[in-house]
Amino acid sequence: MESFQLLSEKIDELIKKHNSVVADNKKLRALIDGQNKVIQKLNKKVSSLENNAVSVNLNNTGLNDEEKDDMKKQLDFVIAEIDKILVTLND
Repeated sequence: MESFQLLSEKIDELIKKHNSVVADNKKLRALIDGQNKVIQKLNKKVSSLENNAVSVNLNNTGLNDEEKDDMKKQLDFVIAEIDKILVTLND
């Protein structure tokens, strides 16, 4: 009788561990989905900025150096954010 009780306790413990792993898996999938959405938004923003950069020839326009620097900073920021998200996904 005691062995059945011990077996029952072990099964209960395994069920609890399984439920915990399932819950963790669900949380991680939700986190990945959220990060994928952020990546998609950032990729769209990068694409938009690239299209704008292509359509504007920085050397032949009336932009001053400050405006050019601002555009470069925006691009660098977006690329840095994408890099951070990719590092987070790899962890």
